[in-house]
Amino acid sequence: MSAAGQDRDSAKLKLAAGAIGIVFGDIGTSPLYAFRETFRGAHRLPIDDLHILGVVSLIFWSMTLVVAIQYVTILMRADNNGQGGSLALVALLQRNIGKSRHGWLVVMLGVAATALFYGDSMITPAISVLSSVEGLTVVDSRLDRFVIPIALVLLVGLFILQKRGTEKVGALFAPVMILYFTTIAGLGIVQIFGTPEILWALNPWYAVNFFITDQWYAFLALGSVVLAVTGAEALYSDMGHFGRGPMKLSWFGFVMPCLLLNYFGQGAMIIGMGDAAAEEAILNPFFFLAPEAYRLPLVILATCATFIASQAVISGAFSITHQAIQLGFVPRLSIRHTSDEHSGQIYIPVVNWALMVAVILLVLTFQNSSNLASAYGIAVTGAVTIDTLLMGVLFVGVWRWKIWLAIPVVLLFLIVDGAYFAANLTKVPDGGWFPLLVGAIAFTLLTTWAKGRQLMRQRMTEAGLPLDIFAKSARGSTARVPGTAIFMNSGSKGTPSALLHNIKHNKVLHERVVVLTVQIADVPYVAEQDRCSIEELGDGFFRVILYYGFMQETDVPEALRRREMCGGPFDMMQTSFFLSRQTLLSADNPGMMVWREKLFAWMMRNAATPMEFFRLPTNRVVELGSQVEI
Repeated sequence: MSAAGQDRDSAKLKLAAGAIGIVFGDIGTSPLYAFRETFRGAHRLPIDDLHILGVVSLIFWSMTLVVAIQYVTILMRADNNGQGGSLALVALLQRNIGKSRHGWLVVMLGVAATALFYGDSMITPAISVLSSVEGLTVVDSRLDRFVIPIALVLLVGLFILQKRGTEKVGALFAPVMILYFTTIAGLGIVQIFGTPEILWALNPWYAVNFFITDQWYAFLALGSVVLAVTGAEALYSDMGHFGRGPMKLSWFGFVMPCLLLNYFGQGAMIIGMGDAAAEEAILNPFFFLAPEAYRLPLVILATCATFIASQAVISGAFSITHQAIQLGFVPRLSIRHTSDEHSGQIYIPVVNWALMVAVILLVLTFQNSSNLASAYGIAVTGAVTIDTLLMGVLFVGVWRWKIWLAIPVVLLFLIVDGAYFAANLTKVPDGGWFPLLVGAIAFTLLTTWAKGRQLMRQRMTEAGLPLDIFAKSARGSTARVPGTAIFMNSGSKGTPSALLHNIKHNKVLHERVVVLTVQIADVPYVAEQDRCSIEELGDGFFRVILYYGFMQETDVPEALRRREMCGGPFDMMQTSFFLSRQTLLSADNPGMMVWREKLFAWMMRNAATPMEFFRLPTNRVVELGSQVEI
């Protein structure tokens, strides 16, 4: 093999190891509670060979169909310039299917999946950390009263650490998770050697026989079995950080085998026990896999793994929010970059503290991981079902599959994913209402902001004066002063209200007047050479559009410093930025319901200022107010 080939393989292995530390924590910590909840959850199953083989078979085939085939094999091929996730997929679909009559439905499905993700990102840290700390009760039952305080301290510490970023501690993630996966695989192998008949569960007949025998209770069991595949959507969302190749390598070559060995090991251990011992072990089979002397180290290792898994989910919430802001579904929020080298490592304070409050309330309300399991799953299965529908649009609209081929494939996954979602709907009274409530609130906020922003832009465009006409009318009729004035404009046409108000009140124009628009493309990244377009209107007037991808930060001064344009370089000390601050008024025929108008107005008031969002120098900004009816 050539040196270049060896370097590529080495780089791929490093990325695959990094993915194990960052991406697979959510699905990797599912063995802590998934198998247990199937037998000791809301709908208990008898502990016998038929049910153990049936459940393990269901876990194996669920992981194979949903994670390995649907997400890792199919959906990871649907990357938007290397990025994955529901919003990236929606942007990809919109770019390819254009403004078709069903385009709005694709957008709404993507927004719904994003809204459900927020419910999942609240429950995952709570159930993961609680389930690992509960292992202390296996070491010594008297430690039960310390479980909630320890879990709360860990969770609060986790959220406090977010503002420092993960760059330094992130280097430890991969070794810890590799040790964790290797350990749980080894514990499983020992039990499989002792009870090899568990391997019969590889045969799908045992899953089918489970349904034939139990029917309704087997259907209800799907609500717990699906806990084994939670985190599948996160694999797709995090694809951009490591790439499809390294993630497939780490999943098929390491993570999936380790998880399956542990699940099969839990089943083998219970089958090999007597009735009394099995009744005790099924309360926490993950920790009973270890000999008594090694259970405390296993608790510590599992707690570290759940800490890392929670970190990944929180970082995912930051990334999804950043995408939603750039695509126009969330108001501008204060975003802090925690790394000088990696632009994707960000911290959003309002999201961090909102998640922390929700997680604390969840722990205090539900008290243990079994109760939380009743709330878990519905958000994940809802998002997976939505991704399946979007996958159908992908097959036909982007990949141009024949209808006769696309329909059977989509129907297969819809039956599987729909069955899991339907089984989880039975959990609504027991806690499933929480992620649905969070999802409904998030969906309302996302759609209200997008609609209000659209209406506001329409009204401003209707009332606006074309910039070329304004430039001609202002030529020679207004005093000019030295320096550069940059007027930020939300649209690519028309004259900004701040420019009109500046003429009205100050009665002067700068020597160089730039109307600047920042446009977010439906791709993750825009290359530096494609960043800028310029239109010269004459007499010192210019229209400039800066293009950014939805994964990039919008640093306007930096973009202007990098190029000489509009008659010369930009000296920030000789440049003033003029911003419009809109006050909303209710129109006689409002474009939204009154309560949504008030909600939109509240979101506008609490959004980060354009000065902060575009990183404008604070001492060079002038804000001018205007009123807009929507």
